[in-house]
Amino acid sequence: MRFLDRADELRRLDAALGHPGGFTAVWGRRRVGKSRLLLEWSSRHDGLYTVADLSAAPVQRRYLAAAVAERFPGFASVEYPDWRSFLDRLRAEAVAAGWPGPFILDELPYLLAADPTLASVLQNWLDRPGPRPSLVVSGSSWRMMHGALLSAAAPLYGRAVEAFAVQPLRPAYLGDAFPGSSPREQVSLYALWGGTPRYWELAERLGTDLEAAVDSLVLDPAGPLHEEPDRLLRAETPSASSLRPLLDVIGAGSHRLSEIAGRLGKPASSLSGPLAALCEMRLLRRETPFGSPPHSGKRSLYRIDDPFLRLWFRVVAPHRAALATAPAEIRLSYWERARPALESQAWEELCRMAAPTLHQTDSPLGTLGPWEPAQRYWRRNEPEVDLVARSVDGKRLLAGEVKWTAKSRCARPAEKTEAAHLPGARDAEVIHAHFVPVPAEPRSRRSDVHEVGAGTVLAALR
Repeated sequence: MRFLDRADELRRLDAALGHPGGFTAVWGRRRVGKSRLLLEWSSRHDGLYTVADLSAAPVQRRYLAAAVAERFPGFASVEYPDWRSFLDRLRAEAVAAGWPGPFILDELPYLLAADPTLASVLQNWLDRPGPRPSLVVSGSSWRMMHGALLSAAAPLYGRAVEAFAVQPLRPAYLGDAFPGSSPREQVSLYALWGGTPRYWELAERLGTDLEAAVDSLVLDPAGPLHEEPDRLLRAETPSASSLRPLLDVIGAGSHRLSEIAGRLGKPASSLSGPLAALCEMRLLRRETPFGSPPHSGKRSLYRIDDPFLRLWFRVVAPHRAALATAPAEIRLSYWERARPALESQAWEELCRMAAPTLHQTDSPLGTLGPWEPAQRYWRRNEPEVDLVARSVDGKRLLAGEVKWTAKSRCARPAEKTEAAHLPGARDAEVIHAHFVPVPAEPRSRRSDVHEVGAGTVLAALR
């Protein structure tokens, strides 16, 4: 699959080169496209890309020396007894050649796992005055990267001129990866693969044949993604496999802390740390209703953040034994049963994601904004609202009903009285909207309700 998007990430990496000898840190979960981003950027700036192996420190230095020797012949002709001698030689060679970098070291956590002192060695190397090549490090293990770079006690804390997480690709680029697909089909693709480039790459050859793609890649025990969540958890350093039960019960439909604790047979107070870790790893998302304080835990819900993982824990996890021997038609029946709910959830998610950038589209809703980030609203017996957002100037409140299928499309979308219970509704003009994949013909629409289709939502997410 060709390189897509990443304009923001490339801009930040380019900015880091404006600091001679600067240090940049990049992280993100596996499959999100970190290595592809760094390879693309390295090729544009005469960089040297290297990647660490999961091995002993002397072997790691030997492998990396061989990679560096591609630029500096003779670099691998000696053994380096420690990381200090390796980095000092790299600095000397770069300065002698007038090469400013960047030197890119992918999968730094592998090196730190083999030799934790490397973080302090890098700190001293960066703090020592004098010229040196720009250094970029990357890692898939959030735990290890946090321990080395992000926590206040970390040896490398505060030394990066740029430090950021690589996020999934923006959903609108599904149209580039799957040419000829309609906006509605792109939503269905998002419900399967989310924004993870590696999943797009695997599914690209199958296009919009969703049945063939989901069976051959996910449901079939021989498929490359059949055991994907376990691989993601094992990729953490140390392994996060012990957190798997939390994903199982949340994926099965338990979203409140009390429900999760009950299903696991553990006190709720013991789960705050593990849940926070899964949120930091971008595997879970903590959701609060519109109008609630962000850190309030009373009404919080925990949901699996990635659409692919939602699919896996809804379809694969509870049917592993059956999938091992079932023919394709039986395997697909499990997915077809869950498909409407998965696609509906993905569509709601995309509509809320699009709200802050609707003003960049031709939707009339954009001229009434711009809008702040959207949330759902729920509270006891009050009517739930799928999408609520406040305008940046505070004068308007957007109340949206989100429907995926024609059968669920209401003849009369939410009346204004049904939004009166929303926080801030009394002091703002309430704007009603109906989000449906394919809007109704103009002559059959209600004049007091804005209709927004999948084409507009995806355009806002580009």
